[in-house]
Amino acid sequence: MSEYTIYHNPACGTSRNVLALMRHCGVEPRVIEYLKTPPSRDELRGLLSAMNLSVREVLRERGTPYAELGLDQPHWSDEQLLDFIGAHPILMNRPIVVTPQGTRLCRPSELVLDLLPEPPKKAFVKSDGEMVLDEQGRRVPPSASAGSG
Repeated sequence: MSEYTIYHNPACGTSRNVLALMRHCGVEPRVIEYLKTPPSRDELRGLLSAMNLSVREVLRERGTPYAELGLDQPHWSDEQLLDFIGAHPILMNRPIVVTPQGTRLCRPSELVLDLLPEPPKKAFVKSDGEMVLDEQGRRVPPSASAGSG
């Protein structure tokens, strides 16, 4: 079993880029399509604890029933919010990556590089054309590659 796990949504560009970056760095993670196989309440609590994030900090608003459920209201407890995520896994922001180096919500996608082995000495370009790693495998600052794709 892989030491690396990604909670992945294949319909999400950021999630696809993170998975591609992991593979670029020689890591073949266990891929959990969390919309098909949502984490249990205890697994979600463990992920939140490992990331040092609150339930609210992993709630996704765009493309979810967040607004119609009124989840912006402060009266919802963490337990209630966990219930909502259990009923609507799309509410969980993604991708979440678990590695021996830590657990992180990888938005933007290049945050995953902090959790991976040294990248190979070759370029990596995200699906939108933004260069993340140059030909020597060095990170490219976001502003340096802006507008390049």
